[in-house]
Amino acid sequence: MQKIVLITGAARRIGAVCSRLLHQQGFKMILHYRSSGDDARSLCAELNDLRPDSAVALSGNLLDIQAINALAKEAVTVWGALDVLVNNASSFYPTPLDTVTEIAWEDLLGTNLKAPFFLAKALLPELRRRQGCIVNIADIHAERGLEGYPVYSIAKAGLVAMTKVLAKECGPDVRVNTISPGAILWPEHDSSETEQKNIIEKIPLGHCGKPEDIARTVKFLIQDADYITGQEIKVDGGRTLFC
Repeated sequence: MQKIVLITGAARRIGAVCSRLLHQQGFKMILHYRSSGDDARSLCAELNDLRPDSAVALSGNLLDIQAINALAKEAVTVWGALDVLVNNASSFYPTPLDTVTEIAWEDLLGTNLKAPFFLAKALLPELRRRQGCIVNIADIHAERGLEGYPVYSIAKAGLVAMTKVLAKECGPDVRVNTISPGAILWPEHDSSETEQKNIIEKIPLGHCGKPEDIARTVKFLIQDADYITGQEIKVDGGRTLFC
């Protein structure tokens, strides 16, 4: 039986790589996007060229609770079922403590914590019906915080905590787990070679990871982890050993 997966923020970067890998495994894909419409439609066409009627792209502003509920309803309607929710969408930018605004707080907590919670809540009846699972994408900095990014770090820490809470609330029918990436893709805003070198020097495996490392872990949690729930898997090359 083909499983149906909804990935938020699926149009680019880690989300797009996860979408391609799961599609290769025979999954039907629902690709959520907010502002990356062209990328989402291009990826959707690519997947449907490989296997007709296997992918759709749905838009939605995850800061809007009505849009979240509408996305959940539409996702279930596409093929009449849903098996997996991957909460990947994320805002990421620095918020030095003395400059934090309420707008930044609402945006970062909204995309990284509020949206995953309410999307899980809206989809829970269907995921229970299908004995499905939820995979959250957090960050290794949820544990100790990334300097200069206090609000983002707080939001991701909340996502890790939410994973453990929902695993209790949703069991035994729905498994809930988190993946916390380390250095996988450098930020799209400026990141100096010196900063990158300093980070890599603290990684026991000696190199940056790849989006495929996250995608394979997502696949594992969906396909091969029937007795794993409430857990955080750090995919960081050992980086947190030196935090």
